[in-house]
Amino acid sequence: MNRHSSIYVAGHRGLVGSAIVRHLRQRGFSNLILRTRAELNLIDSAAVDEFFARLQPEYVFLAAARVGGIQSNSSRPAEFIYENLAIQLNVIHAASQHRARKLAFFGSSCIYPKYAPQPICEEYLLTGPLEPSNEPYAVAKIAGIRMVEAYTRQYGLEAVCLMPTNLYGPGDNFDLESSHVLPAMIRKFHDAKMMGASAVRLWGTGTPRREFLHVDDLAHAAMFFMQRCNRAEVINIGTGTDLTVRELAGQVAEITGFDGEITFDPSRPDGTPRKLLDISKATALGWTASIPLIDGLRQTYAWYRQWAVAA
Repeated sequence: MNRHSSIYVAGHRGLVGSAIVRHLRQRGFSNLILRTRAELNLIDSAAVDEFFARLQPEYVFLAAARVGGIQSNSSRPAEFIYENLAIQLNVIHAASQHRARKLAFFGSSCIYPKYAPQPICEEYLLTGPLEPSNEPYAVAKIAGIRMVEAYTRQYGLEAVCLMPTNLYGPGDNFDLESSHVLPAMIRKFHDAKMMGASAVRLWGTGTPRREFLHVDDLAHAAMFFMQRCNRAEVINIGTGTDLTVRELAGQVAEITGFDGEITFDPSRPDGTPRKLLDISKATALGWTASIPLIDGLRQTYAWYRQWAVAA
């Protein structure tokens, strides 16, 4: 992949896609193919096929997906499984049929069993039951992995499947109804500080342990592995360290300047007790994350404040 290669970033306005576009542009890649959902509906198989036939992208970053936290996954499971399956089916098939040179597929750490041994190795896929609250999304992502592997085996599609841990960073979704745990915390603590609230109440018990990766680290990993792996390999992308949700809340309160009480609602779901990825494969191949969590939190909160003012 060189600076003149034609590169299609599907989902370029989302958290992952926008980070990949930033990363590519910063490194001089200028032949980027970008389409909004209004311009190209990835659920429409005919439109996707026509797009690939006409533009013939050489490299494809499949970052488009319907994503959300526990609440949106639980309340709209049909949308999560249908839309993610449709997007993957259409883009992977068209990329293969129209001879894209390589494809990067992005999954999620939620593909692994709820009670997988920790840290979670790539080999643990499909060895136990999934977390029920996001099972439709996880099943769709597992199907995407298996589809990429099948197209590699039958049609020679070159691809890499990256499984990031919990992501955060500029461009995240801060809507309290559909966001993940970290951006939801940033929003809650910021709002509480601005309103002078004395306490913030969070979902669950605060005891689950989570690992967080800055999305710019994932973008770097995407570029790194796009140019080095071609066997439809599943590779975990993370930091190798985790913390409790309670500890995370303390860090977010600190960076937002909220000094009130933090309480938890145990009647709300916790999700998986722990999700720490084994990143030994990525490390052995030469990639490691570089952005410390506290630095990433400060940067993300600064971005959020600018976004909130503009909004």
